[in-house]
Amino acid sequence: MIYVSRQEHFNAAHKLHNPNWSDERNREVFGPCANVNWHGHNYDLIITVKGQPDPETGFVVDLKQLSSVIRESIVDQVDHKNLNLDVPFMQGKLASTENLVVAFWEILYRELPRITTAQLHCIKLYETPRNFVEYYGEAN
Repeated sequence: MIYVSRQEHFNAAHKLHNPNWSDERNREVFGPCANVNWHGHNYDLIITVKGQPDPETGFVVDLKQLSSVIRESIVDQVDHKNLNLDVPFMQGKLASTENLVVAFWEILYRELPRITTAQLHCIKLYETPRNFVEYYGEAN
């Protein structure tokens, strides 16, 4: 099995806020991430797929096509947006990095078969250089 990764980047704002809690409880749990006026991150997104190289191209996946799918289905939807207000697939969800990466998985799981037989293996999302989430899907 060969693993191939593509990294993309986007900027987005959000706040962590549970609508079932008081403002005080949100501040207690989420600290400055519950700021009423939002805050932003420079996210780095790494998508890893796995498979065997195509005998005609030597590729597990055409990285140009993978980049296009990631940009069109994810980055263009979240870049320079407010994750809580502007992103339809995040409506009704707490805009944590954990929930964001699961939403990205659901999107790419649907979109990848258009361009490759490779399987989605892992999504890694860096919120900061020191804070990141890895997700391998429900079955892994």
